[in-house]
Amino acid sequence: QVQLVESGGGLVQAGGSLRLSCAASGSIFSINAMGWYRQAPGKQRELVAAITSGGSTNYADSVKGRFTISRDNAKNTVYLQMNSLKPEDTAVYYCNAWRTCSGAVAGTITRCDYWGQGTQVTVSS
Repeated sequence: QVQLVESGGGLVQAGGSLRLSCAASGSIFSINAMGWYRQAPGKQRELVAAITSGGSTNYADSVKGRFTISRDNAKNTVYLQMNSLKPEDTAVYYCNAWRTCSGAVAGTITRCDYWGQGTQVTVSS
């Protein structure tokens, strides 16, 4: 099992910055990648940014050049630095971690996802 605890959300004006943190504990040695998703009211949850255990990153087109994901392995923590925030960035942000684990059928593997509790980010215009 992997436990994720997020912090850092809040209210900010357009153009401002926030940094989200996600501290992982538990079976963290087996994590393949961690990332941030967000979900705005009435919309589906979407990937914002992710970072693999090897340090490779990917971003949603809508946040490229504004958001940066990073990790501190010593603290088992992933960060999302959000700059030049826009009202459309308003959402609940969820930390995610995933690893491979045993599937329901013997000998198979599947992806196991773990989620934080979510943190609200509100950007006012």
